[in-house]
Amino acid sequence: MRASARRKICIVAWFGLLALVTLAATKEPGRKPSFVDVTKEAGIQGVTVDGTLEKKSILDVNGTGVCWLDYNNDGLVDLFFVNGSTVEDLKSGKPRRQRNYLYRNDGGGKFTDVTTQAGVAGRGWGQGCAAADINNDGFTDLLVTNFGPNELFRNNGNGTFTEIAQKAGVAGGNFWHTGAAFADYDNDGWVDLFVAGYVEFDINAPKNYLALCNYKSLPTFCGPRGFRGAPHALYRNNHDGTFREVTEEAGVANKESYFGLGVLFQDLDGDGRPDILVANDACFNYFYHNEGNGKFKEDALSRGIACCRDGTEQANMGLAVGDYNNDGKPDVFITTYSDDHHTLYKNQGDMFDDVTRETGLYYATHPYMGWGTMFLDFDNDGFRDLFAANGHLFPEVDRYFKDATSYKQRLLLLQNDQGQKFLDVGDETGLSDLERHVARGAAAADFDNDGRVDIAVVNLDETPTLIRNVFAGENHWLRVRTVGKRSNRGGIGARIEVTAGDLKQVDWVHTGGSFLSQNDMRVHFGLRSNKRAAVKVYWPSGMVDTIGDVEGDRDIVVEEGKGLVDSSHH
Repeated sequence: MRASARRKICIVAWFGLLALVTLAATKEPGRKPSFVDVTKEAGIQGVTVDGTLEKKSILDVNGTGVCWLDYNNDGLVDLFFVNGSTVEDLKSGKPRRQRNYLYRNDGGGKFTDVTTQAGVAGRGWGQGCAAADINNDGFTDLLVTNFGPNELFRNNGNGTFTEIAQKAGVAGGNFWHTGAAFADYDNDGWVDLFVAGYVEFDINAPKNYLALCNYKSLPTFCGPRGFRGAPHALYRNNHDGTFREVTEEAGVANKESYFGLGVLFQDLDGDGRPDILVANDACFNYFYHNEGNGKFKEDALSRGIACCRDGTEQANMGLAVGDYNNDGKPDVFITTYSDDHHTLYKNQGDMFDDVTRETGLYYATHPYMGWGTMFLDFDNDGFRDLFAANGHLFPEVDRYFKDATSYKQRLLLLQNDQGQKFLDVGDETGLSDLERHVARGAAAADFDNDGRVDIAVVNLDETPTLIRNVFAGENHWLRVRTVGKRSNRGGIGARIEVTAGDLKQVDWVHTGGSFLSQNDMRVHFGLRSNKRAAVKVYWPSGMVDTIGDVEGDRDIVVEEGKGLVDSSHH
């Protein structure tokens, strides 16, 4: 055979092989995505504002949070977005032009903006939110943290709210408040509140704007280093609709003046008492261990969760909590700055182990700047997957570092492989195909009650994104809502065990978390191929309710002392 003919055959074979490889690398023909953007058809419209588009100061870049809550008790979770403001509006002394957004879930995938009639438009510069029943009346109340005094919207039970923060004692003064969460730390049957502080920042001080730092030699605004940290606050529930601040006496003051963002308020070491974990930006994290006598002890370093394995502080922002390996202990995932990995801390009982590298998360997360995050079992296989919302701080990176990073970034979905490793499945699930934004807060809920967990994401200076999970698998699921009697009404702090065949899972009812956000408080379990499950609820009061056998693919309501009181199939 002549050399030229052999060469032609080689070239044809090479291109044939290349075509096969390319076909294998692309999505299977006809494969449907697991996630679709349904923002427009759902009726979500409002833009979330955060300072100027140019992003000239630290105040302009953190963005805001989102909370899922069923404010009208109709079994459909509603959607609340916190809105920011501008320095110009704050300085004007006039009511802000921006407002928060409360969208009532009308079913059928549709939402209606009810902000004004509900009375939750808010004031000032919003940051985050957390929701819980503060007065045990059966209706979920809503806290909004602000750059400035916080707002507490008491649910009137008729579709409206009354703002009572000052009266209730949780306004918190003129500080930069960020992450917040409710839990019953003294186990008296009433939820208490923890609010983190970020930095002491004065919009009237020119030095906040004129001081220049740099990012990879690019001149930018400074922060948070160089500022003082803003105070934390712990509020104890007085059982009468008011709270008393107990920060100093309880031992949770921000003594190191660190920069608090994400907050978890949950029992992390299995002693039945809620601890407080604060993700600190550019500093070590705080772990306040609940000592059980009304006091906490800061113990992050000896528990292995102050910093990653390298021993260096990270720019910690969002927090996710969940049992990724089904060993019955809550693990913690923390999102961080770009050019640094997000960190997974495996719970060993009395301390945590950084397992980021072993679980495949080191390189998967390294390029992204992460904010909102949560564990969610998107495919109902009984193992919790990880979601992270990403976006940079500086619009200029598109001009100067476009090969290395970008201002708008893709969302990350990391599939849990049997509690061993996490795999980036953004391409396979269609999540990578969604339009990119500068994402911040994020929260999960099954808003259409079809058994698949959906996600809402806040985008800086744009409309949020509502992402519907349309995963086509055959796996079953079960979702549990708790109603406390001796414990707080929402059952916050309850530990739920679900056993289905050889699959055993644990999860906890909790508030807050993510980045300035909150997931639906109903607790979702994937059951794999199992059609039935046994459920045990360990209440904060010490009571245990056992439901021996329940059919899957439904929502159940468990009432403390009564067990199963309601079950609805979807």
